[in-house]
Amino acid sequence: MTKAAQDFTPREIVAELDRYIVGQGDAKRAVAVAMRNRYRRERLPENVRKEVAPKNILMIGPTGVGKTEIARRLATLAGAPFIKVEATKYTEVGYVGRDVESMVRDLAEAAVRMVSDERRAEVREAAEQGAVERIVDILHPETRVPQAQQANPFAASLGSIFGNAFANQPQQAATQTATRTLPDEEAVRVRASAKADVERGFFDVRVIEIEVEEAQQLPIGLIGGGEPGGMGGDMSEMLGGLLPKKRVQKKVTVAEARRIFVQHEADKLIDMEAVKREALRRAGEHGIIFIDEIDKVAGREGSRGPDVSREGVQRDILPIVEGSTVQTKHGPLSTDHVLFIAAGAFHVSKPSDLIPELQGRFPVRVELDSLTAADFEIILTQPENALIGQYKALLGADGVDLDVTADAIAEIAQIAMRVNEQTENIGARRLHTVLERVLDEIAFRAPEEGGKIVIDAAYVSARLESIAGNSDLSSYIL
Repeated sequence: MTKAAQDFTPREIVAELDRYIVGQGDAKRAVAVAMRNRYRRERLPENVRKEVAPKNILMIGPTGVGKTEIARRLATLAGAPFIKVEATKYTEVGYVGRDVESMVRDLAEAAVRMVSDERRAEVREAAEQGAVERIVDILHPETRVPQAQQANPFAASLGSIFGNAFANQPQQAATQTATRTLPDEEAVRVRASAKADVERGFFDVRVIEIEVEEAQQLPIGLIGGGEPGGMGGDMSEMLGGLLPKKRVQKKVTVAEARRIFVQHEADKLIDMEAVKREALRRAGEHGIIFIDEIDKVAGREGSRGPDVSREGVQRDILPIVEGSTVQTKHGPLSTDHVLFIAAGAFHVSKPSDLIPELQGRFPVRVELDSLTAADFEIILTQPENALIGQYKALLGADGVDLDVTADAIAEIAQIAMRVNEQTENIGARRLHTVLERVLDEIAFRAPEEGGKIVIDAAYVSARLESIAGNSDLSSYIL
C-alpha cells in the first residue's frame, strides 16, 4: 500500500477495514480512532507526548464475528508489530505454564522479524549480486579475485574457557588465496558471461559443492535453559558472535546455492544492532497486543474449585497493560504506549467480573453484533478474500469453472444462520463447514471431470436439507 499509515483519516481506516470485514461498524470506528490517536500523539510536544496513554479496547461478541480479524487488519494497515495471544495459556506466577511477560517478548520478536524483513528487502539487489559473484567463483575459480580469510581471533581464548569443546578449531590465522590463471581481460569476459548465465537460470539444475558456516553450540549443561524468549536461554546467542564458525561442505543445486548465498550476503549488509533498536522502538510506540478469550480468566460470582489462578492471571496482566518494562533478549521493551485490544464472548461471565483495576485499563468497550443471513451473503461474495472467490480459484486449478448462482448463495446463508441458531453460534466460521459439505462431491470429482459446473439453490438443498433440518445430526456434521 503506497499511502502512509499516518495519512489515513478514521473514515478512511474504516473504509479499508470494510474491504475485508463485514459489518461491526462500532468496533471499526473504535480501532480507527485508536490508530489515528497514535499519529496525533506523535505531533505533540515531548513533555505532553509521554503522558498520553493509549485507550485500550475491549471487544465483546461471540466467536466468528470479526474481532481478531479487525485487530489483525488494523496492524497490517498501520505497519505495526502485532501478536495475538490467548489469555487462557497464561498462569499465575507459581503455577506451571507461561508467564504473562512472554507476550511482550513475543511482540519484540515480531517487531525484529518485521524490521529485519524490511532491511532485507532494501538490500535484496546487492545481496543478489553478491550471491551471483560467489557462484561464479565456484563455477570458474580461475577467474576469482584473490582474497584472504582470517580465522576467528577468539577461538584460542574460548578454547581455554570451555575446554575441549573447541579443540578442533583453528587456533592461528590461516590464509587461503585463489590466483587468477587467466589474463585479466579474458577473466573479465568469462565472469561477465557466467554471471549472465547464472542470472537467467541457465545453471539452476547443476549441482555444485559449497561451504556454509554453522554456529557452534555451547556444551550441554554449560548454561541453563529457560522459557523460550526469556533471558535464561539466550546466553548462547549472546556468545554466538564470539564462537568460531563451523564450516560444512554441502552439495546443492545452483538455484539452492543462490538462495543460501543471498541470505548470507544480506546478513553481512544488515546492521542487526540497528535492527533491534528500531524494532524495540517500533514495538513500544506502535505495537498491538490482541488478548483473546479474556472472559475465560474473568472470575465468576460464587465460583468454586481449582480456578484460583484466574484472578492471579488478571493481576499479572495488569502491570503489563498499565505500562512496565520487560527484559527481552533484544533489550528492554516498555509497554507504556503499546495498544492492547482484549476480546471475549462473555457468555457466562461479564466484563464487570474482571478485577476493577483491569477494567479501568480498557476504557473503550464495543459490542460486536451476531451475523445475520444477509451478512453471510455479503461475506460469501463481496470482501477481497470472499469465500466463493476462494473456492472458485481452488477448483479452477483443476480446470473447473464453478458458477454459484445468487439463489444458491442465499440458501447457503440461510442454512448457516439456521444451524448457528439451533446449535452453537460460531459466526462466519459456520460458512466454511457448510461450503465444504456443499462442494465435497465436486471437489472430489474435479480432476477427472473439469468443465463448467453450476450450483443452484436446488443443489444446495439436496446436499444439506436432510442434515440442516435435523438439529441432532447438524450438531455433529455442520
